[in-house]
Amino acid sequence: MPKNNLNVTLKGLDELLFSTEEQRQEEKREQVQQIPIDELYPFTNHPFKVLEDDSMAQTVKSIKEYGILSPLIARPRPDGDGYEIISGHRRQFAAREAGLETLPVIVRDMDDDAATILMVDSNLQREQISPSEKAFAYKMKLDALKHQGARSDLTSRQVVGKLEAAALVGKVSDESGRQVQRYVRLTNLIPELLDMVDNKKISFNPAVELSYLDEKQQRAFLEAMDSTQNAPSVSQAQKLKKMAQKGEFTAEKASEIMEQEKKSELDTVTIKNEILRKYFPRNYTPRQMEQKIIQLLDAWQQQKEQTKQKKKKQEAER
Repeated sequence: MPKNNLNVTLKGLDELLFSTEEQRQEEKREQVQQIPIDELYPFTNHPFKVLEDDSMAQTVKSIKEYGILSPLIARPRPDGDGYEIISGHRRQFAAREAGLETLPVIVRDMDDDAATILMVDSNLQREQISPSEKAFAYKMKLDALKHQGARSDLTSRQVVGKLEAAALVGKVSDESGRQVQRYVRLTNLIPELLDMVDNKKISFNPAVELSYLDEKQQRAFLEAMDSTQNAPSVSQAQKLKKMAQKGEFTAEKASEIMEQEKKSELDTVTIKNEILRKYFPRNYTPRQMEQKIIQLLDAWQQQKEQTKQKKKKQEAER
């Protein structure tokens, strides 16, 4: 009899300990809550655009059929009125179009810098990101890292700070620190020029050079571009930048430069990276892609030569 009492006592204690540990683990897990869609607000200065394009139409269709498969991430707003979306702006828009009234949301208490970094990193995974979106997103993340306590010597360089900080920002999207710096330069462009970069009316490299012009000079350049109906080449943009740095920039000189023939464009063949990426594994470097292209061109040239020799031989035998 005493033995049975002991077993009951031990079993009860074991259940109590197990239950307590289970509760602890449950408390650690992030809970998905159903939150009214109208209580969810966009992230402050959210740099990514929510567009009503074909991709959005597919998202709306998917949500109508299957609902929201991945919960949004949000944080309580400081004034206690609703929640600020950190990840899931497109899902919220699509859900509204699909007629949903509540959304599954993971609510996290995050400070501004941690929330900014998560917001940027989660959106950089998207396939289609415009240059302006990436530019402002990179800048926001750099500022957040600085606020989080990055050493001051990492952020002392003009615009983005030293290369180490920029390289840390570009790691998520597999871009070098130099490229991150170049993207952030685009935030210095006036809206009209930045729209032209997004719409591929101005190429990325010339746009980086034009970002060194002040607002007045950029507007003068815009008029010159409009009057000549020419988009700037890299060499033209570099000339404009050099003039501005020397204090020699004028609207007249800008027009003269834009009227010049783009010799470099006549002598150069450029294939955009997004086009090449369709034909190569993601881990291929630009150098590896170049080597493979040359290899294929050599094989093509040999095939042409063999075809030519075969044709000559057939004609000789007739």
